[in-house]
Amino acid sequence: MDIRTPVFLVDEELIRKNCEILASLKQRTGCKILLALKGFAMWPLFPLVHEYLDGVCASSSWEARLGREEFGGEVHAYAAAYSDQNFQELLTLCDEIDFNSFTQLERFYPHMNDSVKFGLRINPECSTQSSGHEIYDPCAPRSRLGIRKQDFSGQKLDRISGLHFHTLCEQNADALKITLEAVEQQFGEFLHQMEWVNFGGGHHITRSDYDIDLLCKLINDFKTKYGVQVILEPGEAVALNAGTLVASVLDITNNEGNIAILDISCPCHMPDVLEMPYRPEITGAGQPNEKAHTYRLSGLSCLAGDVIGDYSFDVPLKIGDQLVFKDMAHYTMVKTTFFNGVEHPSIAIKRGNKIEVMREFTYEDYKGRLS
Repeated sequence: MDIRTPVFLVDEELIRKNCEILASLKQRTGCKILLALKGFAMWPLFPLVHEYLDGVCASSSWEARLGREEFGGEVHAYAAAYSDQNFQELLTLCDEIDFNSFTQLERFYPHMNDSVKFGLRINPECSTQSSGHEIYDPCAPRSRLGIRKQDFSGQKLDRISGLHFHTLCEQNADALKITLEAVEQQFGEFLHQMEWVNFGGGHHITRSDYDIDLLCKLINDFKTKYGVQVILEPGEAVALNAGTLVASVLDITNNEGNIAILDISCPCHMPDVLEMPYRPEITGAGQPNEKAHTYRLSGLSCLAGDVIGDYSFDVPLKIGDQLVFKDMAHYTMVKTTFFNGVEHPSIAIKRGNKIEVMREFTYEDYKGRLS
């Protein structure tokens, strides 16, 4: 691939294919689907995504503003807490705002108006996450996200038109089925009062083995039973397998095994590799010792743990070789940093056989963040 690295490269056609799957879900169920900006906020592609989805969901006034200015459609917001300034800004940007607690609802009750709908995030206390995923589990013990059933006692819901739960992470429809059973068991008495229920994100709808038929049944049955509008807010599903991070080998050293230093960095450019943690796939690479030549791939920063993982290749790596990391469009660009002054990858779009570089970052971008 003849392209300057490092670069995030997103394939427009693959984004469209994901959106077409989501649009078919809308057609079969009548649900609304919002793009979760926390996962994918590459706004030059918003016009394409807006052809298929209803709007965006935001977790801050900046995300909401980006959605209002560049996406259009509906703008929904949820955050663990709002400041006075945040809330006033969101009132001018959003169609719907969800609260995380009754104390926040009480605090902002005097400022609520009829031009915005308001909801509550609930915690059904039903974890479907696998072990080791606690950092992404909103139903983990002592979670700060969502209101438990016991906290509804004695509370007024006169300005609340919907409920919102988000319990999944990269999961199939069977996990949603379990969650819905818990939601109905704990919050069923309130559901008939609501206009809408937001099933949140974490639905891996565009994954090849996702059970869309089950998802459709769950949505349609829920709508029929409670007479509500169902909302989904995927982020990852919009950009799943639609982008790559292309890096180059800068140096090769040896310390009880070959080590390749790349022009990217885990904490700077793909922090989930360390946070989850997980091992990203690379085109043409295998597990350690699966192929003839094994290397520990590591990043450019001075963090000792800036290590991507061990990979094997059919032929020896050499300085200047380019490596293509798969599935790097979501939860990467939205989480990057300028730690250590490491050069930020360019952002590019692949349209057919052409690549258009949308943004290249400079020293001034790094300097401008610091004062």
